[in-house]
Amino acid sequence: MNKKFMMRWGSIAIALGLSLVMTFVAPRMKFSSIVASANSGIQEDSVIEQKVLGVLNTPVEIIKIYDSGVLVGIVHDYARIEELLEEVYQTSYANDFPDTKMGLGENIYLSRELSSFEFENKDEEICQYLKENDEFAIETNSVEFSDENGVYATIYVKNIEDFYEARNRYLLNFISAETLDLINRKQAIPELKTYGRRELSVDIMETMTVSQALVSPSKIMTSMEEVFTYLCYGDDATPEIYVVQEYDTVEGVGSKNNGLSAQQVVTINPGVLNSTDQVLEAGMELNVRYFDSPINVVVTQELISKEVVYPESPEYRENSSLREGLENKIQDEQVGSKNVKYEETWINGILVKGEEVSSIVTQQPVRAIIEYGTKVIPGVGSGSFRWPVDNPRISCSWLCYSGHYAIDVQNAYNRYGNIYAADRGTVVVNSYHRVNGYYMIIDHNNGYRTYYGHMNKPGFFPVGTNVEKGEVIGQIGMTGVATGPHVHFYIEYNGSRSNPVKYLP
Repeated sequence: MNKKFMMRWGSIAIALGLSLVMTFVAPRMKFSSIVASANSGIQEDSVIEQKVLGVLNTPVEIIKIYDSGVLVGIVHDYARIEELLEEVYQTSYANDFPDTKMGLGENIYLSRELSSFEFENKDEEICQYLKENDEFAIETNSVEFSDENGVYATIYVKNIEDFYEARNRYLLNFISAETLDLINRKQAIPELKTYGRRELSVDIMETMTVSQALVSPSKIMTSMEEVFTYLCYGDDATPEIYVVQEYDTVEGVGSKNNGLSAQQVVTINPGVLNSTDQVLEAGMELNVRYFDSPINVVVTQELISKEVVYPESPEYRENSSLREGLENKIQDEQVGSKNVKYEETWINGILVKGEEVSSIVTQQPVRAIIEYGTKVIPGVGSGSFRWPVDNPRISCSWLCYSGHYAIDVQNAYNRYGNIYAADRGTVVVNSYHRVNGYYMIIDHNNGYRTYYGHMNKPGFFPVGTNVEKGEVIGQIGMTGVATGPHVHFYIEYNGSRSNPVKYLP
């Protein structure tokens, strides 16, 4: 062979050798490089380390399990996870939550994606991680509380009947059981046939939506009492304890503590109190914390009351035949009456609005006519009394607690409204006391005296001033020791106090 022929075949052999290398050796080098790269950190970090075993010709779907955003591992066969859920359910939760769906915990989520890698099978280690960290959830009833701004609270209840029972029990703090039963049965509420009040409706301002959700068993309320406590106080159910004193009554305990009604004191002390008339024993411990509920209960009430129509101030006629300071009553004053219908709005047991719907005068008042010896109006009382405030509502009655020898009177529709002289008389005290705050005493110069406590500032008239029945003498307040604005009011006759309601129309 000549030299030129040998060189040509040598070039062909070299090319053939390079081709073989590219065909058989290079792919193996590329696979090893890919596997090495995957195992050295191209894949995201995970709690359970899983090596890449190979590269697949066709991508397949893989399932990644995350816990609070951190990759736990890649599941090889999800059927093993489903078997684990059934095992845990049967051993731990089947008795307490029968016929209930089991799922992974709230912090666990799955990601499905395509991958060209084949990973190690670490299903058992993943199952062990889920068991050790108790990453399981039970399907139960979810109750969402929402307002115009969206969902603001969610609770989970094992039995939805417990929620509805607790809701109805909570409503009894603000509406009678009889009316609530009629409303729930969609029956008409009887009309008022005499004076008094009736409840027209009860509503919850917020929206409550019931659905199903998977949640950790520790978050599930399993009794009606748990739900009721939540509806009363939200997430903080710490009670406020009052120790009963001798002679305390249920009404008095509520009046002294956060303005609770007697029925509310009973409702929030189940197992301790059974009725508003229950006799209390000194030393009893009662919860007197007012409600801090995630919901607001609105009750509409209708009130029909017989109210006094006061006559105009007496007509005074000068009589020159009478000496100064003497008087002669020609015509006695007679109060009239009217039937008034109100519609009231109560939110969480607090009166927030009252409107007069109608009013019918049933008896016209008669104005008194008095002759007097001078133009000076004498300060002698008539012996009949009016209420010291408009729209009177007694918040604490005579002896509602030990030593309370008076009545506490509020203006139901104007908390800081006027205080009126209950009868004609002379101001004999206008002072301040550490308990009753600013107060005034009027001597009616006929054996009677009236007392007006907790004024928001000193009374309007100095000592020695004669005032007329119905004249504004001050404003309602809560000076001294008081839980809310009211008038501490009593009537004294010849130095002895008696229940003023005996004298009031």
